[in-house]
Order: sequence, then structure tokens, then C-alpha cells
Amino acid sequence: MSQDYRKTPEAVSGLTPAQYRVTQEDATEPAFRNEYWNNHDAGIYVDVVSGQPLFASTDKYDSHSGWPSFTRPISADAVTQKTDRTLWMKRTEVRSSGADSHLGHVFDDGPAEAGGLRYCMNSAAMRFVPVGELEAQGYGDFRSLFPQTMNTTTNTQEDAS
Repeated sequence: MSQDYRKTPEAVSGLTPAQYRVTQEDATEPAFRNEYWNNHDAGIYVDVVSGQPLFASTDKYDSHSGWPSFTRPISADAVTQKTDRTLWMKRTEVRSSGADSHLGHVFDDGPAEAGGLRYCMNSAAMRFVPVGELEAQGYGDFRSLFPQTMNTTTNTQEDAS
């Protein structure tokens, strides 16, 4: 898989209406009615626009917010942050560093033992790659994040997050 995670016109044209609204127009999908809020499978989450790896299930937790929440990105340079002053408040927006896709927001009310951050993401901004498909989809470098899972090409696993 290419390490060039830029946004292309072809990638943007292939987005669903919900994916487009979230990633390109900075929208937020409904809580508890999105694809990954309750996903407990092992794997990684990548930018739906560029395929850039963003988060790992090993850092995902149930924040009871109705959106997929993570304690940290998969790597320090996977995301960028900027001040968001919409909705009459100051928040910190999270965007993918490669394609500049809107992903969600980061808050300081996450688990203290994991650093205290809650990356509250929109499912529509991401695509999930199960651990059993990492190699086949070009993300084999991330296999080492899941030592407890079986090394197969299926989605069989011993320990899901």
C-alpha cells in the first residue's frame, strides 16, 4: 500500500453522502447510530479518504458517548489538531494529517491511566481493517500491535479489545 495519504478527487468522489459530510464538511454523525461505536473487534481504523492508519483497537474504549473513542492515535503524526470555535464553544478538532479529513474532536476527559485524552471520532470518517486482513490490505506493519491474536488471514482472534 502506498504511503502517500493525500486526498484525491477520485477518493472524494467515491465517498457516501455521510462520509462526504463528515470528512469534507466537518459534520458529526449521530451518537449510537454509527458503524463503529460498539465495534470490539481487533484491527486498525484508517482514513476513509486516503487509507492512512489513524487508530488501533488496542487504544479504543467505551466512553459511553456513542462514538468510537480512543486514548491516542496510532502514531503521533497520524492526526493534526486545530481550534474549533463552532457551536459557540472552543473545542479541539482532529483531522487526518495526510488527506486533511475531519475525523472528530479530542477532549481531556479520557481515562487518566491512559493519558487522560478521549479522541471522539466519527465512524463515517474511518474504515475498519480487521487484524486478520492487515497483510492482505497492505497494513502488515501494524500486525505487531496485536500479539494476542492469531496470525491468520481470517478475522479469527483470541483477544478482542
